Amino acid sequence: MAEQRYQWNTEQLREQMAIIDGKRSPAKLLTNATYLHSYLRKWVRGNIWIKHDRIVYAGERLPSDLEQCEVIDCSDYYLVPGYIEPHAHPFQLYNPQTFAEYAAKFGTTTIINDNLFLVLQLAKKKAFSFLRDMESLPATIYWWCRLDGQTELAKEDDTFSYAIIKEWLKQKSVIQAGELTGWPKLLAGDDTMLHWIQEAKSMKKRIEGHFPGASEKTLTKMMLAGTDCDHEAMTGKEVYHRLLHGYTVSLRYSSIRPDLPKLLEEMKELGIEQYDHIIFTTDGSPPSFYEHGIIDQMIRIAIQKGVPVIDAYHMATLNVARHYHMEHLHGTITTGRFANINFLRDKEDPTPVSVLSKGQWMLRDGDFETWDHGIDWRTYGIGPLQLTWQLSMDDLQFSMPLGMYMENSVIMRPYSVLIDTAHDELAESHDESFLMLVDRQGRWRVNTVVKGFATHVKGLVSSYSNTGDILLIGKSKRDMLMAFQRMCEIGGGIVLAENGEIIHEIPLVLNGMMSNERVDSLIREENKLKELLKERGYRFVDPIYSLLFFQSTHLPYIRITQKGIYDVMNKTVLFPSIMR
Repeated sequence: MAEQRYQWNTEQLREQMAIIDGKRSPAKLLTNATYLHSYLRKWVRGNIWIKHDRIVYAGERLPSDLEQCEVIDCSDYYLVPGYIEPHAHPFQLYNPQTFAEYAAKFGTTTIINDNLFLVLQLAKKKAFSFLRDMESLPATIYWWCRLDGQTELAKEDDTFSYAIIKEWLKQKSVIQAGELTGWPKLLAGDDTMLHWIQEAKSMKKRIEGHFPGASEKTLTKMMLAGTDCDHEAMTGKEVYHRLLHGYTVSLRYSSIRPDLPKLLEEMKELGIEQYDHIIFTTDGSPPSFYEHGIIDQMIRIAIQKGVPVIDAYHMATLNVARHYHMEHLHGTITTGRFANINFLRDKEDPTPVSVLSKGQWMLRDGDFETWDHGIDWRTYGIGPLQLTWQLSMDDLQFSMPLGMYMENSVIMRPYSVLIDTAHDELAESHDESFLMLVDRQGRWRVNTVVKGFATHVKGLVSSYSNTGDILLIGKSKRDMLMAFQRMCEIGGGIVLAENGEIIHEIPLVLNGMMSNERVDSLIREENKLKELLKERGYRFVDPIYSLLFFQSTHLPYIRITQKGIYDVMNKTVLFPSIMR
């Protein structure tokens, strides 16, 4: 597919201008529309002309040619721009297409996506072809360019080489670099990331930080390095310090950090009443978190917490577009922008009853329109997981003296393993379980013990992980092995086994990482998994993120990685992975 240099070509622009002259008909006409005019900062009454994916006119006039035009009376609605999710991880069981389709139902029509899965799972040419294929969807899809892998990778220098990063940054749909999970290396003197940041800035790309708990000194240094935005503020004071130093602040409302209500309350107490540099994100939550909406949930919370209504909508639209230098395309209902429009019953109810995305109906009076276009994953070599090796009981040997203690959803500390791990099954009277990470290609394994995950999960196996390697957790080696075998049979996924039976499974037939099922179905499957795990002693909020975070070296203090058990604070491998 050839890449189009400009958003609209000369022929399209001439056709759009001919509509204004009355020589052509618009495709859609929204009449008697009360819509949010962000530049005037008020609700205005007017008519909106649409041709294909673009608003060709928004104002008081009516077109003279209506011969081939769908006319929609908007007297009963309030119209606002389509919402923008600026920080999505579109591989949380769902895939980029199914998430975009589901999000559009709730009015989030533009998504800026993490590229980590594409970097780790696809060759460069196929990944770039995939980006272009995604441009044909009715939603608008943009991407970030990762500068680090968020874990210790066996061949990180090859995966994140200078040549690969530069090619990613050159892609038209890549509009920022980040998120900068590896920033401590930069501050410690490593110039590699600093160079990439400078390259991205020279290409007019934004830089997204990842600075949980960062001091004012760190925030200052990272602003000097080129960072533009951060989504890790967990208190009103942290929001204040980011604004003080010129950051755009992305307020978060996610499955493991549902901070938005508290942040807004504390911002109000601090006297923060200027919202022009505040945006929203749900930070790539698993399916079940989105049961009742996406960015529309956050607008509703903001209004309930006293944010002026227009500011609340701007935080989901105009503010994001301005931050990413896309105001000429997104964020307002004005001439020349993408025809991304949400139809509301009430100004204070941001969940739409109808949605236009790129001029196409996504939702019409509550009825969801199925997308005609779909991604052919086979084109990119993405299909059911097919392992060419087998796991045996000999691999399930656990003798490491150091284990991982899950203090909470995020923090894992080292601890001394005192229980006898020579047996095939551990007692349910304690919360220690076998934990194993095995290479997707079967070349190496890391065997240890995790404390605090659950009390009587017998066998849980997941091909969904940070790197796509296989995680096994449980009290029973035989149930772990059974779950592994079933995971192989279904082409990848998450499988829960108990006493020789499979009690739940979530097939992930796209490289073992993603489902091709609709998000609605995944919500039911994930909720069932959470229910079963909680019944078996899982005590945290989000098991999907627990699986992801086992390898995530941007979090303290110890992680299981491709290189072995890794000490995050001292940046050393404590126990290396074992070749099989």
